[in-house]
Amino acid sequence: MKISREWLQTFFDAPLPDVHELSRALTFHAFEIESVEAHGGDSVLDVKVTPNRGHDCLSHRGIAKEISAILNIPLKNDRHTMSNILERKTDAVKVSIEEPGLCARYVAGYIKGVKVGFSPDWLKKRLHAMGQQSINNVVDATNFVMFNIGQPLHAFDAGKLRGLTSDPEVKPRYAIEVRKARKGEKMIALDENEYILNESMLVIGDKYADISVGIAGVKGGMASGIDDTTADIIIESANFNGVSVRRTAQALKLRTDASSRFEQVISPELAAYGMRAAIELILKLSGGELVGFADEYPRPQEKKNVSVTLSHINRLLGTARKASEVEDALTRLMLPFEKSGETYSVAVPFERLDITIPEDLIEEVGRIVGYDKVAAAELPVFPKPVEVNQDFAASEQVREDLIAKGYSEVYTSVFAGGGARQVLNKVGGGKSYLRTNLKDGLTDVLERNIHNKDLLGLKEVKLFEIGTVWPSGGEEEILVGTISEKEQAQEKSLSHYGANVMPENLPVSQTERYQPFSRFPSITRDIALWVPSGVKPEGIESMIRSHAGELLIRIDLFDQFEKGGKTSFAFRLVFQSFDKTLTDDDANHRMESIYKALRTQGYEIR
Repeated sequence: MKISREWLQTFFDAPLPDVHELSRALTFHAFEIESVEAHGGDSVLDVKVTPNRGHDCLSHRGIAKEISAILNIPLKNDRHTMSNILERKTDAVKVSIEEPGLCARYVAGYIKGVKVGFSPDWLKKRLHAMGQQSINNVVDATNFVMFNIGQPLHAFDAGKLRGLTSDPEVKPRYAIEVRKARKGEKMIALDENEYILNESMLVIGDKYADISVGIAGVKGGMASGIDDTTADIIIESANFNGVSVRRTAQALKLRTDASSRFEQVISPELAAYGMRAAIELILKLSGGELVGFADEYPRPQEKKNVSVTLSHINRLLGTARKASEVEDALTRLMLPFEKSGETYSVAVPFERLDITIPEDLIEEVGRIVGYDKVAAAELPVFPKPVEVNQDFAASEQVREDLIAKGYSEVYTSVFAGGGARQVLNKVGGGKSYLRTNLKDGLTDVLERNIHNKDLLGLKEVKLFEIGTVWPSGGEEEILVGTISEKEQAQEKSLSHYGANVMPENLPVSQTERYQPFSRFPSITRDIALWVPSGVKPEGIESMIRSHAGELLIRIDLFDQFEKGGKTSFAFRLVFQSFDKTLTDDDANHRMESIYKALRTQGYEIR
């Protein structure tokens, strides 16, 4: 989330510290700062808001509240505590919601007589800092409110909607419906692209015209877009289901600033505050007259109270905080509370959807007081004997034994093309069953990896897997599967295999370093030669390396014998590039260089 320091300052009377201090405060108490960029005399922070706070901190107000609490600088005012903000009702617009589970609230605000035009410089500057281009004063106002307090909005040209009648006395004049899209329904969005919708997607419909004029929570439609001729507008401030919006945005490959906020799940109460802010700004920038609001809110958000005790806070944090410190943290966080003894009962603000249990309050207190102030202490002795998971212990024992014997562990998919148990939601492809054995997966892995043994310097590929299977007519079972080039795949139960394992005296790995694999295939060449007795293989290997070039990544002596006063050595050479797939010519060129060098020493190439 991009945050303008100048914009942030509008929430405070007291001057904010410089951008570096703001970054440090947020990093140590709330969110990581990805970057800070200069922007025309302003500084823009890229704040990495964590998923649990996406519902209230993807806005300047949300970050301002964090800064207020962390630095103990009071906010100028907080209009989110106001009531009766949608007082003027109208029956000129009717709103209907087909599925309240997908749209918790829909507020429509009706304004007549606006004058669409250019936005003032201050508004353009605010939007430019967010990477947004100015469109017009009405659309810019809705975008400003979204970045300011986090509520996405949309403006419809009422003149482009199908009015029931031109007579203003006949009510309702306009009808907006929030419904599922019809199969194959099409809509041209404001980006001028046509989108084909399906029944899983939610749309905003002009009921009288029986057409969709917006993709709920994602994008508005061209059919009702604002332009220079617009005189009457209907503002949308709604609350859409986050999962539904995310699936729609992904399916259409159309992710927007609005959809990213709905995906994080925001409070339906915010819709009213967003509407009020948008109406006031539009009337200020473009004139007009507010006719009123239509508010469809089937199941209002319930108020929450969460309680926590001082002793619980200190026990969980490992601190000895005083009551005054806890109360100061809650006050700075704008978490109103009542105290009874050592118990704090907090009336959770509507936008803090993340606070549901006592531990959530403890986390808030801890981060504001500062985790750096928690003294280091040794963990207490566990009060009872440690319980050992027998399956886990046996798995570790078998794993160590097989690795010591030269086996490499692999993990294969638990899904198969057939079996006894079919899953409802398959992962992909045709594999919709749970596997009944480990042999099939191990055989497939062996076949795909056997060609890498030269690259790894292995004489034999040996694999094992410890995993769960779901056999026909039985309960799930943990098996140990093994396979190698010389042995067919075998399976044994974990308990049977583990009974014969001797974990003592297992060898320690001699690996000195690790390096990445190239993604390009390797080429293997063998070379055998006769040399006079007494010649050491190390000298020959050194000569081969010096003439093979940088593409030689491995050389292994795999055969040696004496005959007739001479010694025969056989080496296996592996060539590989990190940049391309090698050809036979690449390898042959290097082998010829090696042959020539060896022959100059009088060695006979076999």
